[in-house]
Amino acid sequence: MLINIAAVTLYAVLIVFVGLKGFRKTSSYNDFLLGGGTIGPWMTAFSYGTAYFSAVLLIGFAGKLGWGFGLSALWVALGNTLIGTLGVWLLLGERIKESTKKYGVQTMPEFLEARYSSPFFKGYSALAIFVFFIPYTAAVFMGLSYLFESTFGIDYTWILLFMGVFTGVYLILGGYRSIALIDVIFGIIMTIGVLLLLWFNLKQGGGLRGIIDSLRSVDARLVAPVGPPGLLPLISLVFLTSVAPFAMPQLLQKFYAVKDKRSVRIGTVASTVFALIVTSIAYFTGALTRIFLSPETTPGAFDQAGRPIFDALIPELLTNVVPATLTAVVLLLVLSASMSTLASLVLVSSSTVTKDFFHGFIRKNASDRTLTILGRISSAFFIFLSMILAWTKPDVIVTILSISWGAIASVFLGPFIWGLFTERMGKGGALTASIMGLATCIILFAILGSKMIPQSASLGMLVSLIVPAFFLPFYGKSRNR
Repeated sequence: MLINIAAVTLYAVLIVFVGLKGFRKTSSYNDFLLGGGTIGPWMTAFSYGTAYFSAVLLIGFAGKLGWGFGLSALWVALGNTLIGTLGVWLLLGERIKESTKKYGVQTMPEFLEARYSSPFFKGYSALAIFVFFIPYTAAVFMGLSYLFESTFGIDYTWILLFMGVFTGVYLILGGYRSIALIDVIFGIIMTIGVLLLLWFNLKQGGGLRGIIDSLRSVDARLVAPVGPPGLLPLISLVFLTSVAPFAMPQLLQKFYAVKDKRSVRIGTVASTVFALIVTSIAYFTGALTRIFLSPETTPGAFDQAGRPIFDALIPELLTNVVPATLTAVVLLLVLSASMSTLASLVLVSSSTVTKDFFHGFIRKNASDRTLTILGRISSAFFIFLSMILAWTKPDVIVTILSISWGAIASVFLGPFIWGLFTERMGKGGALTASIMGLATCIILFAILGSKMIPQSASLGMLVSLIVPAFFLPFYGKSRNR
């Protein structure tokens, strides 16, 4: 226990130090939001990876998917690596950097306004970020707080308060410069942490062959190419978690800030390797909850009826598999992933208030100093709202994340991809696709319920992506291109 507390304390001191260092180098709003647009490949690669994979992956998704799908959950890891990471970097990295220079924009809502000559599009998309990023951020807070509550036995509310204040200090001081700098450290900690986790999993399970045999004895389908829930849910989960990054503002913002095309090429390799290591071990660990946990030996992971509490599976597994002397490393692994994701979400959310609404509609001649101050204030505001939502503990983490993730992706996927890749797409098709995609996602959520969230989100994203194709015959070459 003392080792864990000492490790977290040193970690907190390090974060504050980096925040202060970033504060000294943040002299403009461009510095605060994008690090001056001069961030190198390694910082960008680790920043992308740590923002993509948070406590929600390790606590919520890995536990629920691993328990339900068994080893076939590794298909999700493969999709996250080859599509959500490698594909995004290869197809979008250089194009986004070029569009930043071409249109002089700093946010995705600004890109949509410039690309489609539509201030309404900017306001609508910024509002979507404002609405759906709050529950997303709350889900990350919840995942992190559950883990620390399980490991340290500290009340959830106190952990939540500490995490909120901690995130606020770290982000508000240094903005994106601090995020990019500390994400390199975060990435190294995450890599070491998951490799240690893999080692102890294999040791506890009797090696890979022993793990496969144990899973087969529980249910032979847990080691099959497709787990018990079936092919359609699996495909939907791969699509939702792997294709959505093509439209997630907190991830694509990294390319607005990257230094140059060379940095994109180097970052592509680094981020892909990082994603493969982290995701494959996370989902593999989730599958092991079937053999390491039971209502008799780990009652904290199950309700009174013996049903698994998905948000508690991984925390309980960690406390039973990893030796007490090394739990600090695993705790820092989850903390690192979560802090980066939280900071990225809050920074993008604050930009909707500062850059998209205030500077875009209220005071277009606002000074740079005013924008920087407002950026810090709005960041604190978003942290506060997310903490309040997390404190109420709404539903399970995976449900909250899936709804937010799917809704945001449905808003941005079609308009952003078509606008970036073709000169022929116009405002009407792009805006229709965005609204129809979001409507499809939300309506299906309401009708089908939480058990069909991946399918509902995936259909919303498909509508957003496919609808613009029907409008292409009505447009000539876009005047904005």
